[in-house]
Amino acid sequence: MENKNDYLRKPEWLKIKLNTNENYTGLKKMMREKNLHTVCEEARCPNIHECWAVRRTATFMILGDVCTRACRFCAVKTGLPNELDWKEPERVADSVVAMNLKHVVVTAVARDDLKDGGAAVFAETVRAIRRKSPFTSIEVLPSDMGGIYENLQTLMEVRPDILNHNIETVERLSPRVRARAKYHRSLEFLRRAKEMQPTIPTKSSLMVGLGETKEEILQTMDDLRANHVDIMTIGQYLQPTKSHLKVIKYYHPDEFQELKEIALQKGFSHCESGPLVRSSYHADEQVNAAAKNKQLMSDQHVQQA
Repeated sequence: MENKNDYLRKPEWLKIKLNTNENYTGLKKMMREKNLHTVCEEARCPNIHECWAVRRTATFMILGDVCTRACRFCAVKTGLPNELDWKEPERVADSVVAMNLKHVVVTAVARDDLKDGGAAVFAETVRAIRRKSPFTSIEVLPSDMGGIYENLQTLMEVRPDILNHNIETVERLSPRVRARAKYHRSLEFLRRAKEMQPTIPTKSSLMVGLGETKEEILQTMDDLRANHVDIMTIGQYLQPTKSHLKVIKYYHPDEFQELKEIALQKGFSHCESGPLVRSSYHADEQVNAAAKNKQLMSDQHVQQA
């Protein structure tokens, strides 16, 4: 039996303000009526009240709500998934229209049971959103799709506005933290995406607090930049249940600010870093800031030439 003292007490800066206004309840009702899933709910995201109630944004999770992997940091259900729902892309697109979203993030459970890893449904979801809401920018956040690059090609051919794939943790901890996923396979996935569509920004996220060292965090930044990743997010790992990995350290906001400054110095066009930052947190702002930064760098290059 584990001693309760083995668990670190959450610091003050991790307190979350709950907000269940009409935006929150209305969005939740719409998700249930359209039989849609969000990573906000399934992964117990700490920002759900801010995003749903204040910003009126959500990250759609397609391909069902059962994942074929059992990553030790993630609260999403694991098991044998249901059959594909080919009407899901249209329902997601209808919800994007109803919410009047300027930017949408589409993620998914890992579907290792499918030969294409779910790439076809991902691609159709992007097409459906483009047909019904042409001015909405689209960010996709897939698994590594088994490392099969034909699957990645299927997704990149529909040209999402941003390709996001999370490295999650440092190389040393990756085998323990990420079921079936591999550190260098994720890096190669991100590199291949950039090679397929050089003008599409790539993005990745890192959790801290699992026992990594600062040197390992900086090495992960270098690894991501070496594979041409443009945007990085850094957030605090929070243990979703007692059966998941424990938090080894709670990073102070000042430490997150320092990591952000280092990331920008290393060449990321944008970095969102903070205790409650998650991969899709303020995703619209991340993309806009990265685009402005990219344009600024392009202008400077022209002036120097």
